[in-house]
Amino acid sequence: MTEIGIIAVGGYNEMGRNMTAIRIDEDIIIVDMGLRLDRVQIHEDVETDKMHSLELIEMGAIPDDTIMKEVNGNVRAIVCTHGHLDHIGAIPKLAHRYTAPIIGTPYTTTLIKHQIESERKFGVKNNIVSLDAGESLEITKEISIEFVNTQHSIIDTIFLVIHTVSGSIVYACDFKLDRTPTLGEAPDFNRLKELGEEGVIALITESTNAGRNGKAPSEMIAHSMLRDVLLETEESDVGMIVTTFASHVARVNSIVKFAQEMGRIPVLMGSSMERYIATAHQMGYIELPENVEIYGNRREIDKAFARIMEKGKNKYLPVVTGHQGEPGAVLGRIAAGETPFKIDRGDRIIFSANIIPNPMTQANRYALETKLKMRGARIYDNVHVSGHAYREDHWELLRMLKPEHVIPAHGTIQMHSEYIQMAEDAGYVLGDTLHLLRNGEELYIDEE
Repeated sequence: MTEIGIIAVGGYNEMGRNMTAIRIDEDIIIVDMGLRLDRVQIHEDVETDKMHSLELIEMGAIPDDTIMKEVNGNVRAIVCTHGHLDHIGAIPKLAHRYTAPIIGTPYTTTLIKHQIESERKFGVKNNIVSLDAGESLEITKEISIEFVNTQHSIIDTIFLVIHTVSGSIVYACDFKLDRTPTLGEAPDFNRLKELGEEGVIALITESTNAGRNGKAPSEMIAHSMLRDVLLETEESDVGMIVTTFASHVARVNSIVKFAQEMGRIPVLMGSSMERYIATAHQMGYIELPENVEIYGNRREIDKAFARIMEKGKNKYLPVVTGHQGEPGAVLGRIAAGETPFKIDRGDRIIFSANIIPNPMTQANRYALETKLKMRGARIYDNVHVSGHAYREDHWELLRMLKPEHVIPAHGTIQMHSEYIQMAEDAGYVLGDTLHLLRNGEELYIDEE
């Protein structure tokens, strides 16, 4: 008999700081080690790279992994499913406590290395292993892991499959079932169906958008929406700025292509824009045109803005960070009049991003939009599709995998409750085959 324990370390009570430990008898695989960004932003001038992990745990910014001391077993691997900070942002603070390799896809592991390099408090010496989607790796004689390709709002995202002698455990945080992506391959539906036939003991899955009806629109829809806003309108000679998630490589890639069609020079601005997009380009995930400009630090950004004002705003398409109203980001500085870029009446600000649904971000975004409007900007809002599965995508994944047990993760209790209703429709029973976990709890599953 195999005893399986699912330990909810972080991300089960909230959005962010995702971390789950999966115990197979006395072998443990940790999945994701994330940051909760709003808990960092609420404190002004916080430099997380200099802070101790216990301070960050107290702030609620990273998972409270002190509970792992009470778990009987040895950590054999730390696996990260993709490169978003709510899944890798706590690696520099926590990974050194475990003598285990950090495993992820090539793009994810490169971002993890960047995180570790900028850490100034702890030395993370864990071995870092890259594994491509479609590949498997033996962890112990009885446990192996497999990466199954999926889509999300960052490239190189995977479903993690942990194979045991009793069946597999699938971890699906975060994903969307996008059959027409603009970058990378569609999810590996054939493999998901095979896993369902082979036998899935448990599915741990995000519940972020489980309350949204229907299926999540493809990234191709966002691509078309952007084309419509950028190329299919009158007054095409006005100043235009696009803001989106720097980590959304496929989206930035679309914007750069449209800039070429418009006869404008794409100018990517912001330190995270430089990190994510330059890395994707260097690794061969995207091709950038020769005239693209990328600026990470404030002085270079302001020099570029001065040049744009001098040569004409209609010759450039700045793509900037700051769509959530984050303090110090490029768009916020434009709105506050702190850059050489001056907004004229009728200039367009295109938000190719949604508002992250927490009160602090909503307040920041409201203030940002108000300042931009006061300067005469026209706001094009929500030219965007989500990177997270909707209710019917979740239904589809359940029907493919046919897991014995289901555990919603990555979300608030409201999001979990939406997922639970959908899973009950699929025949699962709360407290028997469907489980609501809170941070700090362990679910025990006995398998013959």
